[in-house]
Amino acid sequence: MASDEVILRVKSALKIVYDPEIPVNVVDLGLIRDMRLEDDSLIIRMVMTAPGCPYEGYIAEMVRDAARAAAPELKDVRVEMENFPPWTPYEMTEEGRREFRERAGYDIMDAFIQRWGSKENYYEMVKKYLGIE
Repeated sequence: MASDEVILRVKSALKIVYDPEIPVNVVDLGLIRDMRLEDDSLIIRMVMTAPGCPYEGYIAEMVRDAARAAAPELKDVRVEMENFPPWTPYEMTEEGRREFRERAGYDIMDAFIQRWGSKENYYEMVKKYLGIE
């Protein structure tokens, strides 16, 4: 199995999976942190847009289903969720930011910087929320 080809197929398939609250697909939103093949299994490491997101299980299931459909030869697809470092708009692709601007009517990066000042400030708030020292 050619790993690069499988990863490309899966990444393409994941572009049809959207976060229900933010009108951008999980790839361009920057929720997919890593994909790697181990033997005949694919491990997808991802993050949600907010810690404690109630859609975590739903989105993980959609990601898993899309990956399995794109690469049926895989023995297993595992989605591993991360809480830290948290997602920020810095992880979005340019296409994702453009799509967000067009649909929401404002630039998510500008709003993030106005609210938090920096991603480090946001990280500190999330650490407190998650109880991380």
